[in-house]
Amino acid sequence: MSSDSAPPPMLRPTGVHHVAIIASDYARSRRFYTEVLGLQVVHEHYRAERQSYKLDLQLPDGTQVELFSFPNPPSRPSYPEACGLRHLALRVADMAASVAALAAHGVAVEPVRVDPFTGALFTFLADPDGLPIELVEDGRAR
Repeated sequence: MSSDSAPPPMLRPTGVHHVAIIASDYARSRRFYTEVLGLQVVHEHYRAERQSYKLDLQLPDGTQVELFSFPNPPSRPSYPEACGLRHLALRVADMAASVAALAAHGVAVEPVRVDPFTGALFTFLADPDGLPIELVEDGRAR
């Protein structure tokens, strides 16, 4: 390759379309994501050939979470510091109100911390299968 050759074009994604999550107990996870986290149901389908539900949920910005059920899925094999997807992070407008809403549903969260680099507030909780979920309130003047 000569020095004056143009580099190959890059993929330029415009955003995250969806994140897919497999639930061990579909009804329990459906309730958590819709009634506790407040995601809106877009579509819900039962796929008889796979004995599986597929639930499309949406955040206000259009990002989707796909919730699946399968018969006897294996447990999550990793812990948060293992290679691969570590956690799902959700942006919130008001951390204190978000933590209070979770507490009203009996959901435990870690202590709220401040990111020393961005000033953002953040905390972690877990979904019914132990998937870590981070809540982030963007940095502000403190």
